[in-house]
Amino acid sequence: MKDDTKQETTSQVFTRRDFISISMKTSAAAFTASLLPNLNVAAEERYNVLFIMVDDLRPLLGCYGHSEMHTPNIDKLAQRGTVFNRAYCQFPVCNPSRASILTGLRPETIGVRDLYTHYRDTVPQVVTLPQYFLTYGYHTRSIGKILHGSFIDNLSWSVPAWHPNSNTFHDDSSWNSLDVSDDALRDGKVAKQTMDVLEELRDKQFFLSVGFYKPHLPFNVPTRYYDLYDSPIIENVPDVFIHPLHEMVVYSDMPSEGGKLSKEKTLELIRGYAAATSYMDAQVGRVLDHLDELELTDKTVIVFVSDHGFHLGEHGTFGKRTPYEVSVRSPLIVSYPRQIHTGVKTEAIVELVDIYPTLCDLCQLPIPDGLEGISMGPVIENPTSPWKTAAFSQVDIAFSIHTEQYRYTETVIGNQVFGKGLYDHYVDPDENINLANLPENAELVALLRQRLRSGWQEALPDILKQLNPPPQTLSWDINNDGIVDVEDLLLVSNNFGTESPDNPKVDVNEDGNVNIIDLLIVAAHLGESSNKGAPRTISIAARHINQVAKWISDARKINDSSPIYYRGIKNLEMLMNSVVPNETRLLPNYPNPFNPETWIPYDLAQDAKVNIRIYNLKGETIRELKVGFQNAGSYRGRELAAYWDGRNSAGELVASGIYFYTLIADNVIATRRMTIVK
Repeated sequence: MKDDTKQETTSQVFTRRDFISISMKTSAAAFTASLLPNLNVAAEERYNVLFIMVDDLRPLLGCYGHSEMHTPNIDKLAQRGTVFNRAYCQFPVCNPSRASILTGLRPETIGVRDLYTHYRDTVPQVVTLPQYFLTYGYHTRSIGKILHGSFIDNLSWSVPAWHPNSNTFHDDSSWNSLDVSDDALRDGKVAKQTMDVLEELRDKQFFLSVGFYKPHLPFNVPTRYYDLYDSPIIENVPDVFIHPLHEMVVYSDMPSEGGKLSKEKTLELIRGYAAATSYMDAQVGRVLDHLDELELTDKTVIVFVSDHGFHLGEHGTFGKRTPYEVSVRSPLIVSYPRQIHTGVKTEAIVELVDIYPTLCDLCQLPIPDGLEGISMGPVIENPTSPWKTAAFSQVDIAFSIHTEQYRYTETVIGNQVFGKGLYDHYVDPDENINLANLPENAELVALLRQRLRSGWQEALPDILKQLNPPPQTLSWDINNDGIVDVEDLLLVSNNFGTESPDNPKVDVNEDGNVNIIDLLIVAAHLGESSNKGAPRTISIAARHINQVAKWISDARKINDSSPIYYRGIKNLEMLMNSVVPNETRLLPNYPNPFNPETWIPYDLAQDAKVNIRIYNLKGETIRELKVGFQNAGSYRGRELAAYWDGRNSAGELVASGIYFYTLIADNVIATRRMTIVK
């Protein structure tokens, strides 16, 4: 590599450039052909869509073989549709899974792996599932929880999304049997609003998305649904340990510092989950019954799905965000008017990313280019059709392949594997025995690892593999090794200011100058690969962290607002945060002196709850920044560092002078001095 002193040339201020001219496509191979017979349906006769999504529901339903559950309405839907027994979400956390479903793209492609990233920030030009139907003349609506949290996507809906008001009928415990009507709670309000909207849309072609909140915690539902479960629905009560950082510690009946739950509390929670499921089922029934009453069922494709599964004590925990099948498998039911085989359960392996092309297929719309799922139409037409040989999921940096017999998981940082899991579902369906490190399984592990690395396209049905185009070299893959990674960034960086570089690809935008703009374009495509189905996780060595911080600082001097500029910086900040520092430490604030605001960067060697206290020379606290729980990593860029607006706790700007700021991260306390000059 060339001398790193070339980095100093990046400090100059660049003028605005047109980044948009550089393609930012994240799509994989296009599978655009419809897989169902062409019915030549006129536009005005296309089916409506009722898309029902629920939260945290595992396949614990009567139609999935659980007779102990009271779910008559979902079971009735199953009788007129197809039950997918092996449907896998792509990331068992609410926001990444929902973003993947709505965009038809996988979490690595859209860069959404947490609760805080909106897909409109990472892939702003993406056309979502409802947005695509909107372009074909459908009236699209969103009722309840479809996007995560407070996220808004006005491009997807004909009118703004509707959300119910929260209720105050429960205390802060994890479960609560309430003497209230169904409509007093959010899901009842969602059902009522959906029925009203169906009345409004009965003569229109619609794509209606309905999101129910249960059985997500807390399990606060009307008492009559608890009364359905006056005896335990399980025989062997598992030992459950709540981690101090688990989402459940916020509830008053949970150990605030974590700890083991009593058998009684575990049974209460399982009963609460079952009751919440039955409450949600009743609301689904109200919607489906009203669809029948309006004589719309025979004109409507219905999809019922959960964003992911949920642990009920298995493997010692409650919740999701694990690679286990109980967390990653989702219930999925599809029903459409001309369906031949109804009331059947298929063992075909499918993924929730397949919903987008499937709905296009069933409604006779062209399947758009670049989706990373395929239509499940042939399976609906013939439930025993040979289909995908595997599904793929991830949890943070743990990547999994799910085959007919096995689940294999690797924890990957860069190109290094730090953990492996292999489970044989034929003999161990509950995944209690990890077989990955047994010498006799070495060949099997190597095979599954190769299949995992080959990615989702290699697991497609044979008929679709033939449509996979040959890999093409990416213009931002500088060293042509098949993936855009840190090595490509370093090649560009080490050629800053070079008039005649050895590798012409470092001048990415071909403007005759190699500079921070070229690096940002490469950064915007981090993780992209000529093998589009391969897992993509990119990290850096700790020795490069200061260099990445400088790239970010220089990039911000451009002050561009185009999508590729924004994504380039965001990816660099994510890259910097991929490093787990050796120690927790507090770094100098910037800009310094204060003018008129400041960012406070820090490193965390381990997960911690972070607070930053700002005080004056007298030792008086003038402001406390309650950052909250943070994962181990480096929080140095402006998107990651703690922000202080220069005001005290009363909202007044502080005076010039010497101040101190203290980082409190669990057992670590570190203090630095800063100067404020106004």
